[in-house]
Amino acid sequence: MSADPHTTNPVRPTPRRLDDVPGWFWPVDQLLFTRILEGQTAAEQAGDLLELGTYLGRSAILIGRHLQPGENFTICDLFDSDAPDAANADEMSMSYRKTLTRQAFEANYLAFHPELPTVVQAPTSVLQDGRVAAESCRFVHIDASHLYEHVVGDTEVARAALGKNGVVVFDDYRSAHTPGTAAAVWEAVFARGLRPVCLSPEKFYGTWGDPVEIQQMLLSHDWTGEGWDLGRDVLAGGEVLRLSGQGRNPADPEVAAARPGGRAAGGGERQPASRPVPGPRSVGRRLALDLLPPVATRAVRRRLQASRDRRAG
Repeated sequence: MSADPHTTNPVRPTPRRLDDVPGWFWPVDQLLFTRILEGQTAAEQAGDLLELGTYLGRSAILIGRHLQPGENFTICDLFDSDAPDAANADEMSMSYRKTLTRQAFEANYLAFHPELPTVVQAPTSVLQDGRVAAESCRFVHIDASHLYEHVVGDTEVARAALGKNGVVVFDDYRSAHTPGTAAAVWEAVFARGLRPVCLSPEKFYGTWGDPVEIQQMLLSHDWTGEGWDLGRDVLAGGEVLRLSGQGRNPADPEVAAARPGGRAAGGGERQPASRPVPGPRSVGRRLALDLLPPVATRAVRRRLQASRDRRAG
């Protein structure tokens, strides 16, 4: 990997698969995002898309595939700007160091799509000024600061922005190193009307609308037949789905375009490619990956992926 003389960041090759983009966005959540967004489109539920915190674009690339004519996709992230307060600056330094730049995000996104979404390079708190129209969104993904006060603010942004039966997704709602996110999410459930829809090991899916309608859409798919572990619990007066495991991903959003502009060779739509399904993780490995901070987790996952690639080769 060569170094760009104009920056301290390494020059990365153009990603061709979603997994080539650094980040934390696992297959179960890729499939949940896909099925929720596809379900909204099938139900003719229109609305804009919003992501608070994008890192280098892995989840944004998938969300952008579901943008319909007349809709807008907005991303808000600090990227390489200064954090708004000392605690957030410490968090950025610990988790992302110098890897997060707007230039890197844009290069990754444009490897999969012909044009960029609307990018707001600023603290997510700026969205509290009404620049995202009230009830204009159908899907909001929150993966910015994990500090309690910041997540509370992001929750209010999502609540104001979402239209009827819009879905909000919170990352890191249960990780040991992100207690602020957990506190803000469950406070929203028990004190601010947020209703759980589905839980994955990494993300919380909720709505201020009718969770049953969204759950019925999700349950129309054969999750267990595709190898996923599907469970149900009663929480906060209603049912919540739980999805985990190492199942198949029939939507397989991981194959990028074979040429720039988000199209496969020949001008057609991207086609899914099969890939081996990883075996189940040991309990020790799952705990280690859950408890390590993001920088350490990223290094562990790189080593595991390199080992899998060597075996596949």
